[in-house]
Amino acid sequence: MSWTGGTFGASATCVLAPNANMMTLDGTNTWVLRDPDSSRSIVIDPGPSIESHLDAIDAVAGDVAAVLLTHHHADHSEAAREYAERHGCGVRALDPAYRLGSEGLGEGDVVEVAGLEVHVVTTPGHTADSLSFVVPSDRAVLTGDTVLGRGTTVVAHPDGHLGAYLSSLERLRSLCGEQGITTVWPGHGPVIEDALGVLDYYLAHRQQRLEQVRLAFAALGAATHPEGVAVEEVPRRIVETVYADVDPVLWGAAELSVRAQLAYLVEHP
Repeated sequence: MSWTGGTFGASATCVLAPNANMMTLDGTNTWVLRDPDSSRSIVIDPGPSIESHLDAIDAVAGDVAAVLLTHHHADHSEAAREYAERHGCGVRALDPAYRLGSEGLGEGDVVEVAGLEVHVVTTPGHTADSLSFVVPSDRAVLTGDTVLGRGTTVVAHPDGHLGAYLSSLERLRSLCGEQGITTVWPGHGPVIEDALGVLDYYLAHRQQRLEQVRLAFAALGAATHPEGVAVEEVPRRIVETVYADVDPVLWGAAELSVRAQLAYLVEHP
């Protein structure tokens, strides 16, 4: 499936960063939001510090009023400060370390620029500082890495927390149902037109993986050193069983997810 970005709804343009790899899919989606009757815009996740990418954002962004971050990972945040400085605006993020200026972002905040409203929802789990942004006028939610346009996201222990992530998915599903949100604008991969459907899939997938990890751990044995395997080796042994169909290049990320799942199973025996 080819994804190149484009224009969506009445207010959004996705500028795809040229940083494609196995973790970023086609590259990072930088979202430019602007009321169609205004020249002022909001830029979300400027992405990597690549001059040609920042120039491509400029080509559609007009007068940038604010830069927002969904979370701190470098493929989303690296260029935020330099891009904001180009336009003399701030960077707003949940984590103070990634802000430029005095304004942060938190639950319930509304960022309004020239009539366009963006509502902030805290959705921790992929990272502790993950945010999603609801754009009511387009019945859309911008999810960063909480929901991807293709495949599923990594919840990497210890910053990633599976219990928080499951709660965030449930919360997004409730918001979509209550507010009539139909579309997901993700941080990587194509736009999803069935928000409720993809959230149902994500929740079911996580429960399926949890059960697979539970069974794999039981097969190794629940003792401190099951079958002579040292405790620190258990996550990799589980990856070899549960993620056997996944490219081994991704097993490092899968192991971090398994560690998050094992932590969740300890918390929810």
